[in-house]
Amino acid sequence: MFSDHLAGLNPEQLRAVTLAQGSALVLAGAGSGKTRVLTTRIAWLIAGQRAMAANILAVTFTNKAAREMHTRLSVMLPINPRGMWIGTFHGLSNRFLRTHWRDAGLPQTFAILDMQDQLAAIKRLMKSLQVSDEKFPPRQVQAFINSHKDQGLRAEALKPHDAFNAKLTELYAAYDAQCRREGVVDFAELLLRSYELLSSNEALREHYRARFSHILVDEFQDTNKLQYAWLTLFAGPHASVFAVGDDDQSIYAFRGAEVGNMRRLMADFQVAEPIKLEQNYRSCGNILDAANALIQHNDGRLGKNLWTDAGAGEPVRLYRGWTDGNEAEFIVDEVRALRRDGHALANMAVLYRSNAQSRVLEHALFQAGLPYRVYGGLRFFERQEIKHALAYLRLVASPEDDNALLRVINVPARGIGARTVENLQTASRERGCSLWQAACGQGGGRSAASLGKFVLLIEQLRQDALRLSFAQLVSHLIDFSGLRAMYQSDKDGGEERLENLDELISAAVSFAPEDPAQIIAEFLAHASLEAGEHQAGAGEDAFQLMTVHAAKGLEFDCVFVSGLEEGLFPHENALNDRHGIEEERRLMYVAITRARQRLYLTQAQQRMLHGQTRYPLPSRFMDEIPPALTKNLSETMTAGLSSRHAPATTRAPAARSSGPARQALPGGWCIGQSVAHPKFGVGVILNAEALGEELRLYVNFAEHGAKWLDMRFAKLTPA
Repeated sequence: MFSDHLAGLNPEQLRAVTLAQGSALVLAGAGSGKTRVLTTRIAWLIAGQRAMAANILAVTFTNKAAREMHTRLSVMLPINPRGMWIGTFHGLSNRFLRTHWRDAGLPQTFAILDMQDQLAAIKRLMKSLQVSDEKFPPRQVQAFINSHKDQGLRAEALKPHDAFNAKLTELYAAYDAQCRREGVVDFAELLLRSYELLSSNEALREHYRARFSHILVDEFQDTNKLQYAWLTLFAGPHASVFAVGDDDQSIYAFRGAEVGNMRRLMADFQVAEPIKLEQNYRSCGNILDAANALIQHNDGRLGKNLWTDAGAGEPVRLYRGWTDGNEAEFIVDEVRALRRDGHALANMAVLYRSNAQSRVLEHALFQAGLPYRVYGGLRFFERQEIKHALAYLRLVASPEDDNALLRVINVPARGIGARTVENLQTASRERGCSLWQAACGQGGGRSAASLGKFVLLIEQLRQDALRLSFAQLVSHLIDFSGLRAMYQSDKDGGEERLENLDELISAAVSFAPEDPAQIIAEFLAHASLEAGEHQAGAGEDAFQLMTVHAAKGLEFDCVFVSGLEEGLFPHENALNDRHGIEEERRLMYVAITRARQRLYLTQAQQRMLHGQTRYPLPSRFMDEIPPALTKNLSETMTAGLSSRHAPATTRAPAARSSGPARQALPGGWCIGQSVAHPKFGVGVILNAEALGEELRLYVNFAEHGAKWLDMRFAKLTPA
């Protein structure tokens, strides 16, 4: 009986599922059973003959969520749910355009370009138009096109403010024309083309408005401008829109998500108050209280307060290590202890704000012999940019390394195409020599000139290696090879790759070889070993590593949130923007609510970032958690962490057993110290970087915001 499904709902879930008429916004907190509410709502509509399956349009954000909804409905109802329109925005748009291909101006068998296909098409277009890919990097062109499509804007609607954007707009128009000629569409085009067709074709629009009397949307807080407009076209003035989301988990503003769509829905569809699902079925009380206390510091929330009847559970554990290495060792020690207590590794995870943070953690896990898995990404030494940099380093050590040469001979692009490489390989086979020797012996011609420049680049790096320290060599190699410039121009993922390259410099700084004369060879061996072992195989019990963004939608018994320092989490890009800080806080809220039973929040007093030693302040998010909910596992909590977090237990740090109450920086400066600058006025030192005798201070000035100051030149005095 279907009534059995209703019997298991709590009062607010039941209210949402059985809403008789009108539209609704369901504010569903983490672990509150939103998927169950959505599917039961659909089943209730059909089982009670309030709607037919064909009258329902259900939109999810992932194919996995759509499949789960199909599966649950097939269990709940004696019907085949495949007749319903259930899928992602892109999947449903594809279905719509396949049906109305002629009206959309598409061939019946139109092809869909994935991101790589789209990038290849843009490169081909730029080559035909003789547009420099150095001045206009193809990935930047791709990001420009897709971002404007996501806003519902064609090239002709744009008003570029400078010559650079004018050229990007011109390329957008040319790309659109090329796609129309070839009868292909990219992902962003699916949604935009279906929106344009519904907008312009009144008969078609009214047909679908008459058909879909009930529209249900999952993860509504992640919708962008175009997706909202697409939904309103299908809904019209009479459809019941049932949107489920959580404004406190809106963490995709960088992808165009607009959390304001939730309030917009309430205004456009006459929703007086949201239905709040606040009972949590995942986490213990202390974890939920910590999350509630944190998120209350954000303004403009729709407002909810998670609770559970499962009891308070364990306190939130705090740990501050002396270094990032100590922090990683603490996490490994705790994982070992939890494993001995019967927790499976797969039920434990460490979350971090930046992907580059995984290196230190991976190293500690490797040393401990604990199997691990990097969820939603590659291990540090397997990442594309790291393998490129290591290939250059291998060529410095031995230019006869054919595999390394083939990897980077045209990375970044330097005019050495596939034909030139094939000719080089042929010459190598015929002469019985390495590719390097063949490259050195090339004659004249355009391709030979490009090869000659590559040879000179490697030779220069080999000479530089004789005068530079190892860390300086790695930093110089990244710059001199062109890798840094290449990723700086990449607006789609380039920032993350640059962070990983900077972390490689940090790894070089901290690397301690057995034989200093063989430091390059030993480091390359170290990288190969850590890349080749301890990544768990399929089905193997393994500790989980992931970014906080990748963790959304997942849950674990035990969660470690690492790197809780100002400039890291919250990220330094957000420090001067109120909206940026609020999104970072929502991200922290997501991290906290991944934990079912036990939550650790960890940080370091000293961290190697970008190859430089930093002395960061603890994250403000730590002070936003009430002390009554926490237990301190650090021996000494130094300046920057509120004194209210007095140690409850002691734990000896790995590197040293005691430390000063306030850690001094080179030159006698201190984190948290008030300082004065002749131009910027009075401020407070928030962070620092030290490399040898060089010192940079990160100072937050009352009137001019936060700035990095080079102490070789800055006229800073104690305030």
